[in-house]
Amino acid sequence: MKESKQSLPEFVVCINNVDYPASLELHKIYRVLADEDAASEGDIRIIDESGEDYLYPSSYFAPIQVPQTVEESLLRAS
Repeated sequence: MKESKQSLPEFVVCINNVDYPASLELHKIYRVLADEDAASEGDIRIIDESGEDYLYPSSYFAPIQVPQTVEESLLRAS
């Protein structure tokens, strides 16, 4: 199981919000929540602008790696 978690990006940036302009901010960094079922169907689970976690098409996001200090800051803000 740990191996599948490592393949999942911990953070993504929104590159398309055309269908969800109120829920997703273009170019914003979002934290990914592990959801293997969603991933197998081409979706990704993130905490959106409502503060709740929802599924969105994976194609709306690009995986990113952030520096350790940025990661720590993002995780504190959650």
